[in-house]
Amino acid sequence: MTDKPKRPQKVFTLLVEVGRSAGDGLPKGSTGAGLVCYAAGVDEAEAVRETVAILKQADMSPLDVTGYGTLEERLEQGDEIDPEERALMQRALDENAVIVAQMTPFND
Repeated sequence: MTDKPKRPQKVFTLLVEVGRSAGDGLPKGSTGAGLVCYAAGVDEAEAVRETVAILKQADMSPLDVTGYGTLEERLEQGDEIDPEERALMQRALDENAVIVAQMTPFND
């Protein structure tokens, strides 16, 4: 039996749209929110699965996830990434975690 080499973790930038659900902690009157998350995973699909699972545990209702790639991919696309954002990405990698970096509530 041969052990498959462990693939390295990367951090992906994800934008998650959430709807309302009881106990979600969103502001009263909002219809949902957009969350910018940094999530660790061996690929984007794993990062998305982990992010959705964690948000569901937090009583949130993920509706849609848009991936923006890894740090390297974003830099190649010309994105400017400030030191604070890089630090959050590094924390997600170090802790094998999902970090919610920004929440924008939606209102009608």
